[in-house]
Amino acid sequence: MNVSLLIEVRDMQIELAMIRQDIHAHPEMATEEQRTSALVASKLKEWGLTVTAGVGRLGVVGTLKSLKPGNRSIDLRADMDALELIEKNNVSYVSTKLGTMHTCGHDGHTAMLLGAAKYLSKHHDSFYGTVQFIFQPAEENLEGAIAMMNDNLFERFSVDALYGIHNVPEQLGTFSIRPGPLMAASNR
Repeated sequence: MNVSLLIEVRDMQIELAMIRQDIHAHPEMATEEQRTSALVASKLKEWGLTVTAGVGRLGVVGTLKSLKPGNRSIDLRADMDALELIEKNNVSYVSTKLGTMHTCGHDGHTAMLLGAAKYLSKHHDSFYGTVQFIFQPAEENLEGAIAMMNDNLFERFSVDALYGIHNVPEQLGTFSIRPGPLMAASNR
């Protein structure tokens, strides 16, 4: 295990937790993610990525090219929308919008992908090609994916491989993976 990687990621933990808590406290339903999209775009710009906002209206794509030659592209994707539920948690970052909250983990997904973007922006001499960070609105009702694809997402941003993440209640420190498509609508 790369100890310097673990130290660097640990050092980002406070900032990423604050981002996640901010998104959690200000949840936005599908097709309403203006604040979250603006926050994502701002952070990506701050870290030196090329940012394309408004993809499919509210989607954001951050592009990071390696300092090493390479023509392959890997895309990483996270969702940003919240759900229509009343939050009953007693935490400092409880939802400020009655009847809307992040119960599916999209606040965490967004923060994790921002963490990957920040880390790789500091180490863009350690990989070849391009990494694109796709922040998708309106995942819960499928409108965000459709809108981004109708806005020619994959024609505008070429991709050789695409990876998404979704939290699941597994044992701490584990993850599941398999070759090929996986999860909702992966047959299309």
